[in-house]
Amino acid sequence: MENIIQSLLETDLYKFSMGQAIYHNFPDYTTTWTFKCRNKDVKFTKEMVEEIKNQILAYCNLTFKEDELTYLSKVTWIKKSYVDFLRLWHPRYEDFTIGTDAECGLTIETNGTWLNTSMYEIPTLAIVNEVYFRMAYDYKELMASFEEKLDEKIKLLSDNTYNIGAFSEFGLRRRLSAEAQELAVKKLKESKLGNSIFVGSSNVFLAKKLGVNPVGTMAHEWIMCVGQGNHKHNPAYSNWYALDYWVKEYGILNGTALTDAITTDCFLRDFQLTYSTLFSGVRHDSGDPIEWGEKMINHYKSLGIDPTTKTLLFSDSLDFKRANDINAHFKGKAKVAFGIGTYIANDTKVPALNIVMKTTACNGQDVAKISDVEGKGMCKNPDYVDYLQRCIDWRMTHEKV
Repeated sequence: MENIIQSLLETDLYKFSMGQAIYHNFPDYTTTWTFKCRNKDVKFTKEMVEEIKNQILAYCNLTFKEDELTYLSKVTWIKKSYVDFLRLWHPRYEDFTIGTDAECGLTIETNGTWLNTSMYEIPTLAIVNEVYFRMAYDYKELMASFEEKLDEKIKLLSDNTYNIGAFSEFGLRRRLSAEAQELAVKKLKESKLGNSIFVGSSNVFLAKKLGVNPVGTMAHEWIMCVGQGNHKHNPAYSNWYALDYWVKEYGILNGTALTDAITTDCFLRDFQLTYSTLFSGVRHDSGDPIEWGEKMINHYKSLGIDPTTKTLLFSDSLDFKRANDINAHFKGKAKVAFGIGTYIANDTKVPALNIVMKTTACNGQDVAKISDVEGKGMCKNPDYVDYLQRCIDWRMTHEKV
């Protein structure tokens, strides 16, 4: 099989935004990342596992090219010191442990500096996806069904059946293949989409190749590791630490805050006037999107901030219909944008994989997220999850607002 990952740019933009902040603030932090397949009926064969190993090894032999670094340096908030670091950086295959001892037949764990291991998540998931679908199915048939469904979706936007406003493609980690993602981004860029606006892709390599905007925010790992990686911190204040370091790194630039790492209600305790003013918006990734959006609008209003000046970015399991309904609900109430992943990058006649790779330890200690719905967390130690929940509950019950 040809190399799936062709460039170190082939990752989501937020890996660079977090990477720069890690490099400048937490270069000695270490993390463990663990792969999980949530599909109960999916089995990875030994041949698939060997191909995944070969693909990850090929990825680890990549280095940044000068034109790629030049491209990154033109992003407003990327600093020269980080670009110089990337000039020397490459993945380490020694950080990976890959085996077969799991119900699905595939285990992957990475251990090393946060600077390194953070960068492995997205390419690893893209590799696993593409290897699986190429080896488990007739890939040409899948691509044919993918393209047919893609054309149908674009038509629904073009004739204004759905109006979703501004949206981006967020599908790299769960894409059918590199070929499929590129086709989707290319067609979305070139098509007339009625009242909807295709903004860009989270895949930096594709954004550079096709001349669209690279887009991204921050991920749960930032809040989890910054807030829980220092063992002297009370983890119920994870958001405060994470937002504080983000503002120190970026000021008013690159400012979309993720709300649900330890529940949105707890997040709002720290998202007070200064941060609510400095950050241009917030991202939804779990729970009911309408309830969440109304909660954010009421929060802005309580601080005397006009919510129509802020962006609500939705990114949780979206399709065009859901986005259309959300966009209609919040029309005139706030700016709305969407990050749509699997529905754009891996919608075929067979179900997509539900695979994740999550931070499970930082600096030798468990870390966890407790989002707005159950089932999105992934921690190896139930006692730590209980401890984190009790810290959150104590704060929410006893802290004077």
